[in-house]
Amino acid sequence: MSKTWKHISGALGAMILGSLVTGVVLTTPDFLRDDPSAQESVGNAPGAANAPLRGQNLTAAKDLSTAFRNVAELMRPSVVSINTVQTIQGRRLPQGFEELFGMPRGMPQQREAAGMGSGVIVREDGYILTNNHVVEAADELEVEFSDGTKAEGKIIGTDPQTDLAVIKVDRQNLAAVHLGNSDAIRVGDWVVAIGSPFGLDQTVTAGIISGKNRVRGIVGDGAGFEDFLQTDAAINPGNSGGPLVDLNGDLVGINTAIMSRSGSSAGIGFAIPVSLAGPVLKSIIENGTVRRGFLGASLAPVNQKTIEAYGLKVNSGVMIESVLDGMPAAQAGIKVGDVVTSIDGRAVKTSAQMRNYVASRPPGATLVMEINRDGSDVSLRVDLKERTEEVMAQFGSGEILGAELVPVTPTSAQKYGYQNLESGLIVTGIKDDSDAEQAGLMVGDVIEAAGGLELTSARQLEAVLAEAERQKLPVRVSIRRGNQRMLMVVRQ
Repeated sequence: MSKTWKHISGALGAMILGSLVTGVVLTTPDFLRDDPSAQESVGNAPGAANAPLRGQNLTAAKDLSTAFRNVAELMRPSVVSINTVQTIQGRRLPQGFEELFGMPRGMPQQREAAGMGSGVIVREDGYILTNNHVVEAADELEVEFSDGTKAEGKIIGTDPQTDLAVIKVDRQNLAAVHLGNSDAIRVGDWVVAIGSPFGLDQTVTAGIISGKNRVRGIVGDGAGFEDFLQTDAAINPGNSGGPLVDLNGDLVGINTAIMSRSGSSAGIGFAIPVSLAGPVLKSIIENGTVRRGFLGASLAPVNQKTIEAYGLKVNSGVMIESVLDGMPAAQAGIKVGDVVTSIDGRAVKTSAQMRNYVASRPPGATLVMEINRDGSDVSLRVDLKERTEEVMAQFGSGEILGAELVPVTPTSAQKYGYQNLESGLIVTGIKDDSDAEQAGLMVGDVIEAAGGLELTSARQLEAVLAEAERQKLPVRVSIRRGNQRMLMVVRQ
């Protein structure tokens, strides 16, 4: 059976599950019912077998119980339920349906979809942190507090790339949570999840951190920023946006998703760590949107393949696979094949970790990178620019004249059977009846140059073609197909 990823904001219909709980019948376990002597030694039953158990080895359990109780009491005023209403515009009624539905033909049908999620108060003047998927489609927001009072919520900003959102209510002197240190939390540490699963507000569950730095490709259609904390604390539909806290009551994560075959908790839940959520929260409050730092380099893992291909002298860190001219990495002197081992004193182990950290810094921030270059350690300072769609367009695939193009990298070159390629654009797909198909381009072709310019990005080719179109001139395009090279002329 395939695994299914589910966000955990719950529809109100899920409250049926809560009502079913009233039908549960409590019975004595069979192993006690069948063995009278066992019953005698349990609970307050009299008997010599029970006496040695009373008060024995319970100190640690009582201390843990007290810690859970204290966290629950501390966090109660800081956790809210978020009720959402979305008005869905239906299709207009076709001819002949007016009598059946009792409304004039052509009048639009409307219905309301209601949902519920959770949130946590992060500032006493009414700012609340939650998941983007809890509020993104909502036309109305109602925030319910622990004392039962309610207030209208307003969306301040959302960030689909981390699945976070900030909303605000018109209230003061609220109980704001303290942001903790998710980097310091360790696998095995106790945590508490609080929220409104299945509409049951202020539900508290406990578990441990089961894993860190989980990247599952479930945010932003796989293109988002992920660094999940994994926990076995039970979280269910409706817990989305609620807090995951340590035993000090400090916020370490925002509960976001579960891995489940049934749609309910299977002991694998994921929370966005505060290290990722904190900068997003700050930027949304200050700017109404998220501004991210931009390095201008593509990254690759340090593994056996890259170690052999580049002759790397280290076996951990993140390798620089390509560098954009005129961007922060190039300006700082970073080169292809460099291995970043730490940033700002933090060890770097994965591409996702480095990408997240760079993006969490604001434009203009200066990063100190420790780099291994051909076995020698180099320290460089990098001044970040702003991550925008325009600069990001220089990376990855682009479609031009109906051809899908990706820059040449060791990985992409190897995939299409090329060796010793240092630049160019590889054709990875061609649309039917497109200019590219009619020109005879094929998947696997490498566009090496256009108008005399060696290409490293789809944006460069786009600019060359645009200038040629403006001047009404043809463009000479150099193509490589396997070991064969050819010339193509593009007239627009």
